[in-house]
Amino acid sequence: MSITPIITFKAGYCDVDASRRPFKVKPSERPGYIYLYSEDDLLHFCWRERSAPIDEPELDLVMVPTDGHFVPYDPKTQPSGAIKPDGRVFVLKFLSSSQRYFFYLQSKPQGRTGNPNWFSPRDLKIGEIVDKLLQGEEVDVARELASINNSDNDDRRGNDNDETMEDVESHGGASDPQVGSGGAGAGATGGDIRDEGEGAREGGADGGRAAASGNSDAAMAVRNFLDSLKGGSQGEGEGKLYPLLSDLLTPPVTVPMARQATEEQVDNLLSFLPPSVLVLSQQADEGDTTAEPTAAAIQAAKEAMSLGQKKALLEKVLRSPQFHQSLASLTMAIRDGGLPSIADALSVPVENGGYFKGSQLPLGGGEAVEAFVEGVKKSVQKK
Repeated sequence: MSITPIITFKAGYCDVDASRRPFKVKPSERPGYIYLYSEDDLLHFCWRERSAPIDEPELDLVMVPTDGHFVPYDPKTQPSGAIKPDGRVFVLKFLSSSQRYFFYLQSKPQGRTGNPNWFSPRDLKIGEIVDKLLQGEEVDVARELASINNSDNDDRRGNDNDETMEDVESHGGASDPQVGSGGAGAGATGGDIRDEGEGAREGGADGGRAAASGNSDAAMAVRNFLDSLKGGSQGEGEGKLYPLLSDLLTPPVTVPMARQATEEQVDNLLSFLPPSVLVLSQQADEGDTTAEPTAAAIQAAKEAMSLGQKKALLEKVLRSPQFHQSLASLTMAIRDGGLPSIADALSVPVENGGYFKGSQLPLGGGEAVEAFVEGVKKSVQKK
């Protein structure tokens, strides 16, 4: 697969231990790159070791326009007692999920005082460019990088071997640079970084939103959905906090299930896929695939697939951004009062039919999602 990154810059990956509060964030000493590229009109946010091939990232996230924000971590805005990281840390957060990723810049700090926490104008511009790309904006990366002015507290005395274009690159068709060594410091960050608070976690409050430039109906639908999600999360503090379905049904949970499923279970799962997906998986290189498949073509496609091929198709679907976007959409429909009708359509037994006890007011927010999940669990246990 040929990949042409939009931007590449040196950054280290941080491991997050969320099993306790405050969160423990431990920087990896491995030299790495963050890079973004576009494929099939979808933006990928990736991290890889510098020695790894560009098409084999350790982290590859498909980003929905306006859902993600890439912002500097500022301990001064956090709860009292938060430990200040010894490095320039950025946070990748989402409006549709509570999950977050921490990274630290591995280029040499540019402050005259040698403060490892000081974000130079160049550092902030890199974060701004990434955040704009995540919003779906068209960004002239080369021009943005050329506009950087590091005169304020800048320290460039000619002793930094970590050159600007080695540290961050815009790509106008050039391949990703292969740099053998980098500025990853063993102590680039350290200590406990506290949770950023419910407001920031739920709404991405500290990542300035920018309008997406896409004009397609699909992009507009996604943007409207995410706007509704943001609105719903603002009132979350008044109700029950509960994960989204997309948080519960992640690939580490669903893929092993598909791999271990019996042929009968696999066939049952395949029956829920659009027929065109089954046919296209067998006829990707054959003639016109735009016509609606016939019943005979669907049956022939199923019979032509081995059990391994069926499981591979399921795994591909479970990892696809479309699957997770659908889960997020279903979550929002449940949160916004659709639990009774959705539970009835899916034959999921939910308590009080999805309504508040003694009323005809449907459950909403986290309580509705929890009721739906509990109903699914009871239905499976009963069977």
